Amino acid sequence: MGIDGGIFEGKNILFAAGGTGGHINPALAVAKRIRDAAPAARIAFAGTSEKMEARLVPAAGFELLTFEISGFQRKPSVENMKRNIKALGQLALSTGRVKRILRDFQPHAAVGFGGYVSGPVIRMAHRMGVPCAIHEQNAYPGIANKALAKYADAVMLTSPEAEKYLKTKNPCIVTGLPVRENIVTANREEARRTLGVDARPLVLSMGGSLGARAVNEAVAGMIALLHGGDRCFFLHATGQYGLWVPDKLREAGVDPDTEATVTVREYIDNMDVCLAAADIVISRAGASSLSEIQAAGKASILIPSPNVAENHQLHNAMSMAQRGAAIVVEEKDLTARRLADEVSRLLDHPEERERLAANAKAMAVTDSAERIIDVIANLLQSQGG
Repeated sequence: MGIDGGIFEGKNILFAAGGTGGHINPALAVAKRIRDAAPAARIAFAGTSEKMEARLVPAAGFELLTFEISGFQRKPSVENMKRNIKALGQLALSTGRVKRILRDFQPHAAVGFGGYVSGPVIRMAHRMGVPCAIHEQNAYPGIANKALAKYADAVMLTSPEAEKYLKTKNPCIVTGLPVRENIVTANREEARRTLGVDARPLVLSMGGSLGARAVNEAVAGMIALLHGGDRCFFLHATGQYGLWVPDKLREAGVDPDTEATVTVREYIDNMDVCLAAADIVISRAGASSLSEIQAAGKASILIPSPNVAENHQLHNAMSMAQRGAAIVVEEKDLTARRLADEVSRLLDHPEERERLAANAKAMAVTDSAERIIDVIANLLQSQGG
């Protein structure tokens, strides 16, 4: 269908997304495309006043309608029991506030992008007769979307594997997950010139914005084992809690301040450039990261985080591995030597890198935002707008 702005003009669209950038940024990408195509559409987000949406949504120029809610902690402890009692109270109180938000905003469609924020918004919207859609990012659905799937008029998926875990009233629609446009359009040669990388392969590694200790330790050890000579370049992002990595490398005889082939940063703020330049990517297996790896068409070694709900990162990673699009190393098996062996094998066998990259690229959905917008437009039309 494409983006027909006329369908959205004069309509109120409410997005429910919060907690993490992985939920919020894809929703923002879709909302921006609707705004560009239909400036007269009114678009708002429902979320909390404390989490990441409180910063990202207003910064993108959208209205944020707030209510208070927290996620439930699954690991048993006295502290988590207290948090869960508080979360139950917030959930009970949220019903009235969400109902007022919906009555005041009067959405023509409500779209949930997962996480605990989506639950009360989409459930109440359904009860009030508002056409609803949800989007599931992961290969194994989260608790909120599992519960909401039976209410939603449209269920959108990043990965087709998720459908078998959901009970829906209509067939699921595979839309993929929106990625930043500059990831898709970045030029490899220009990116490598920007980073000062020559013809040797570049190994890009990262463990998330906070910095996973297990990933940082393994990558530091891997660099110590493999650096030197003309083999490759290394670019590693430590994250907020990995600022000790340069010192650990120095202890191993690798000074990132003087070693021309080793670069260590806290964050990567030009991911489009770094990803375009890379030959091998070492990463966690969050849905957004994998969608970017697929869109860029890169060979990857995935280290799923074991500390996420429903172990969904392992499911995400295996959905790529089963298609010959990635190598998976579970954290319980992760060592510097294991990582070095995997990287060495890919460095020594460029045909294997090319195979992984091509299979990853084949999984990419580069028009995901348009597909999601089509779903919302169809929802409006089928319900009479």
